[in-house]
Amino acid sequence: MSGEVRRAACHEEIDVRGLKYRLTRWGESSADPVVLLHGWMDVGLTWQFLVDCLPDDWSFVAPDWRGFGGSGWAPGGYWFPDYFADLDALLDAIAPYGPVRVIAHSMGGNVASMYAGIRRERLRWLVNIEGVGLPRTSPEQAPGRYEQWLDQLREGLRESRYESAERLADVLVMRNPRLTQSRAQFIARAWTRPVDGGVVLSADPRHRWINPVLYRREEAEACWRRIEIPVLLLIGEQSDALSRLGEDGTEERLRSVLRTARIVTMPDVGHMMHHEAPEAVARQIVEFARSLS
Repeated sequence: MSGEVRRAACHEEIDVRGLKYRLTRWGESSADPVVLLHGWMDVGLTWQFLVDCLPDDWSFVAPDWRGFGGSGWAPGGYWFPDYFADLDALLDAIAPYGPVRVIAHSMGGNVASMYAGIRRERLRWLVNIEGVGLPRTSPEQAPGRYEQWLDQLREGLRESRYESAERLADVLVMRNPRLTQSRAQFIARAWTRPVDGGVVLSADPRHRWINPVLYRREEAEACWRRIEIPVLLLIGEQSDALSRLGEDGTEERLRSVLRTARIVTMPDVGHMMHHEAPEAVARQIVEFARSLS
């Protein structure tokens, strides 16, 4: 697939726990859509490449998480449990009648996989693209983390500015040579809004602040162990997502905490595989879904 769009997207807005949420939809309106959950600093619209490779009789809805894309910003900052509550409210609004199918990437995959262990009846199946959590932390890291957070609060917000979306696209290709120029331009336009003298990222700059609360991997794994639904975990061969986790990133360890997961390593792709090789990712998803029907 090149840069052209095969399935037209449309947008709508709904209220989710007092914040405006932008939804991107593809296909006929349905009470049983496939829900697409994007990763950190991304937006729902960039699922376009994958949607174009998935079956035409599937309908899709992709929210922009709070503080990303066209959704509202949270003045008090961003706390991970809010994503569980947002997802809970969102599913009640868009798919209230039964368990849902979810495809999620990175941060979205982390939210969805923990949620699948919290609300075990709410999902039907999950495709998790590299949502494998963060490295373990220790209490000794807390003083430095709090100090860094306070320093960032004092410095204030800094928007990421580029002279044009085309310039951002060049940066994206430089950082990820597996990304085509046409896809990079699509992503750059989806990620930005115009301002005098160029464009800025549409994401709230607060997302770049360090979280003062240390990540507790033990809690994430406790949620994962409760998952009962089928899970397809896709890992990029060229990604460093697992190597950063040390022993927690071994397949043996992942299988011990994700008991229902089918783990597939995708060749020649990195962390952003749904942008780099959507056709290959779609084939895995369709095979997984058909094996369950």
